[in-house]
Amino acid sequence: MKIVTAAALSLSLLAAAPAISQTAAGDWRTVAPENLLVIDTVHGRILVEMDPRVAPQAVNRIRTLADQGFYDGLKFHRVIPDFMAQTGDPQGTGQGGSELPDLAGEFEFRRGRDAGFVPVAPTAQGQAGLVGSVPVVTQPDAQMMVTADFKARAQGLFCPGVAGMARASSPDSANSQFFLMTGPKDELNGKYTPFGRVVAGMDVVRAIKAGSEAENGAVADPDVMTRTRTAASMPQGERPAVRVATGASLQAEIERVRTRRGAAFDICDVQPPAEVVGG
Repeated sequence: MKIVTAAALSLSLLAAAPAISQTAAGDWRTVAPENLLVIDTVHGRILVEMDPRVAPQAVNRIRTLADQGFYDGLKFHRVIPDFMAQTGDPQGTGQGGSELPDLAGEFEFRRGRDAGFVPVAPTAQGQAGLVGSVPVVTQPDAQMMVTADFKARAQGLFCPGVAGMARASSPDSANSQFFLMTGPKDELNGKYTPFGRVVAGMDVVRAIKAGSEAENGAVADPDVMTRTRTAASMPQGERPAVRVATGASLQAEIERVRTRRGAAFDICDVQPPAEVVGG
């Protein structure tokens, strides 16, 4: 059976986008079109920033299948509120996959100084922060001085908005199915492959028809992905573009959320502000 399985950009963030857009040009980074997954549904559009630094094999698989049209019309067959929405199975049962070989689990990755890690809070495991949009926990930079590759171990965290690869009982059985988190789930950390994060359309993810609790989230009359492509494969006039806050703007958002949450503050509370500027 496939997996039992930020908030990303909410409507309130979208409403705040004009104010955000007045920040300095250096406070933005643009998501590369080949790393922007565009998922269209009857509820609207979901934009996922995929990150090959975190899970290169998974990102390549999602790109390949999306641009082949594999995902068009596939169901969100398992949806559990405040947990996740799962899709990507051509059978619509949680038992299927593509004809491509299964993937090895990518539960950790090696983080170099060029990853642009943004520290947020110390943890028992090291330092929690962001690589791109993905929340991670990692060894400190000092560890890079004593490793052969001058990198530190890092692990993506399953916070709201994170996109992960579904799998069966084998850790190396991910194939085509994936899920979008709607709540945090620490039990998945280090056991499933995170490959990106929703940067726009989290309200759409939460609107996807939920399944029956008695049936472990199985959806009787599921919503579908009407079309899924990378932005890079779309015609120029239809291609969306997303800018994500970085630098001082991101730091200001982190401190705003830290102040609001107080002692309950957690890395999963931090979502980099983003703005859709095209498409």
